[in-house]
Amino acid sequence: MSILLSADLTADHIVVNKSKRELLLLHDGRVIRRYAAGLGQSPVGPKEREGDGKTPEGSYTISGRNPASAYHLSLRISYPNAADIERARAAGVDPGGDIMIHGLPNGEGKTHGRMTDWTLGCIAVTNEEIEEIWRLVPDGTPIQINR
Repeated sequence: MSILLSADLTADHIVVNKSKRELLLLHDGRVIRRYAAGLGQSPVGPKEREGDGKTPEGSYTISGRNPASAYHLSLRISYPNAADIERARAAGVDPGGDIMIHGLPNGEGKTHGRMTDWTLGCIAVTNEEIEEIWRLVPDGTPIQINR
């Protein structure tokens, strides 16, 4: 469910609370939109390595967008950051990458996976919601992903 404070506001910060399965868009510290979100298949804990099915935890930015995504539209998250790379290096593993906020798989309908954790580590919303997020979130927007 999204909430609207003003049609003119763009997000200046994103917060994802994994334990609540929610994605919040903020402007000047106020929530302007709230969405239910699906996470990685094994969402508890921070992402440790490629293929672990976990959604990362930490501070990142929106570093790009893909209008031709296999998941309707997608916004790239700047994972891995320097701390993620160092942690993975110390463990002798690949940290993974290609973490996105995205819609549903093309051809899968409007509600596939909305209330389940089905991604490989990404954050999923409905196609209608990713279209709204796409419009409201400029590249470079900070995103904080919490437990």
